[in-house]
Amino acid sequence: MRYFEFPSADTTIYQGSVTSSQNTGLDEILEINKIMNDVGSEVNVSRILMKFDLSYISSSVQSGLIPITSKYYLNLYDANSKELTTSDTLYAYPISQSWTVGEGKLMDFPVGEEGVSWKYRTGKITADYWATASTYPNGAGGTWFTGTSGQYSREASQAFDHETTDLRMDVSDIINNWIYSSSVYPNEGFIIKRSGSFGNLSTGSGAPAEGNTTHLGNFSFFSRDTHTIYVPKLEVAWDDSSWSDTATGSLSALSSTNLESVKLYVKNLRPAYKENSKTKIRVVGRERYPARTYATSSTNLTVKYLPTSSYYSVRDAYSEEIIIPFDDYSKLSLDTTGNYFNFWMKGLQPERYYRLLFKYISNSGSVNEVDERFDDDWTFKVER
Repeated sequence: MRYFEFPSADTTIYQGSVTSSQNTGLDEILEINKIMNDVGSEVNVSRILMKFDLSYISSSVQSGLIPITSKYYLNLYDANSKELTTSDTLYAYPISQSWTVGEGKLMDFPVGEEGVSWKYRTGKITADYWATASTYPNGAGGTWFTGTSGQYSREASQAFDHETTDLRMDVSDIINNWIYSSSVYPNEGFIIKRSGSFGNLSTGSGAPAEGNTTHLGNFSFFSRDTHTIYVPKLEVAWDDSSWSDTATGSLSALSSTNLESVKLYVKNLRPAYKENSKTKIRVVGRERYPARTYATSSTNLTVKYLPTSSYYSVRDAYSEEIIIPFDDYSKLSLDTTGNYFNFWMKGLQPERYYRLLFKYISNSGSVNEVDERFDDDWTFKVER
């Protein structure tokens, strides 16, 4: 099962004499860049701030609707990052002070200085500077918590090594800090950046990425103000599958021989769902060529269940963007009626069409392993 939350605020803050007080709260692109002069004696960087409203997630965890063992992933989508090295790492930390997103853009002239920037939390007029206390990593460019609090870390990271520049970072520990220690760690969002801090120009393999003189290129991601489908999102994932022993006693399994020619049906898929709705979708498997027998009813009406390693996936019907992949959080369940999965529309972008796909794996790890996928244009729309 998955639930998605979209950002309530995001922005880029830029170091530099010209941009340190500039607000970019309405830009469509978020950047983590590193700009150096020709001789490497001056380095300016940028960082991303992003905040999610966790009130629904927190209350759902408290009520048991979302399990306490759920995983949380921060998803950002590449917007033509440039000149990246073959190996790089981005980090996320919980911001330690409040900030105001603002309504500026990087290309505004004159520049907008109301709202968060490298220098200010809320803008130039109010002059609410980021804290300069020695307990924080630095006094400008944001303030954030580091280290570990109890069982939860206050740091998350993702390495990029000859891989796509989409970001899917496990931020479970940071979210759990916010949910269970809100009085100590109020939710002020994430700061996303490279390692180290600016202003410490250094060289060598162990030098912090922000402060060294190595050219690392510029990460670009779509913001919440993008006009594309690639809006950042916080993903909550947990395994809600259930496999009934009673069902396996009353229903027949598809055998290893007829699995290779199974016919799959989605039994109760509606053409449209409201964006906050939940539904149970039935998946029915039948032999494509059942053996001929003498019986009073058609064998085509006999429901047989798929292997335990059966999964569903969801894609955007037009862009083919994978919204929910085949993985441990998208397993099919089984009850006495057959296979099914519970699906939560909340968090999917409304007024878009989505497509269901299915697969099963049988004899996993053997030379006779079967990995069969089904795509029969099972589409539905999410409506406001």
